[in-house]
Amino acid sequence: MTEKLKREFIELLERDREFRYTVAGYLGLDEILKKLDRLAEGQTKLWEEVSGLREEQTKLWENQNRLWEEIRELRLEQGKMRRYMVSGFRSLSRALGVTFEDYSASFLEVMLGEMGYSEARVERKYLVYQGEVVELNLFCEEPLVVGEATVNIGSVEEAEREVEKLVSRVRIVEERYGRSPLMTILSVARSTAQASEALRSLTEKHKIKLIMGREIEESLST
Repeated sequence: MTEKLKREFIELLERDREFRYTVAGYLGLDEILKKLDRLAEGQTKLWEEVSGLREEQTKLWENQNRLWEEIRELRLEQGKMRRYMVSGFRSLSRALGVTFEDYSASFLEVMLGEMGYSEARVERKYLVYQGEVVELNLFCEEPLVVGEATVNIGSVEEAEREVEKLVSRVRIVEERYGRSPLMTILSVARSTAQASEALRSLTEKHKIKLIMGREIEESLST
């Protein structure tokens, strides 16, 4: 076979599929070539599908980014609205003479609502015990909650007295209602560093939840 004929033969193999199959048939390779061609076609389709999936994924990421941006903007607007509401609420509170006890009661109702007691109401309660009137300035009957709110504790001794007073109130409530409170609260607006340390130790000992005034402040400002 001459060189020219060889080149023409190779060119025909490269260009003409039918000729390639004919030659392969003589060599017993026609089925293998057909399968390879089908495999190549399938691979091409697969890459086209992969490309389409990548485009869809890109669109999904773009949509997700837009969604997160909208959520961020909504949160910013919500934060602004909350600050406006808090500012107005504080002004109204000052005008109406709302006390720290009122703030504590509202804060406690929010806590109970988050615990699933959306109908719970916290109020001042008076009980007659052994011929004396006992005042509970934070009280909820369902669920049973007992608490005290005080504006200032300036010493360790005052902290001890306040905790002991609350513990005695809890005993009276347990005797009257025949069950232990779900939660016992001590809400303190201000305290010295030493008093705060004593309060944390004493409330932990008696399983009392201590709420400092700054916690209520932060809950209103966030």
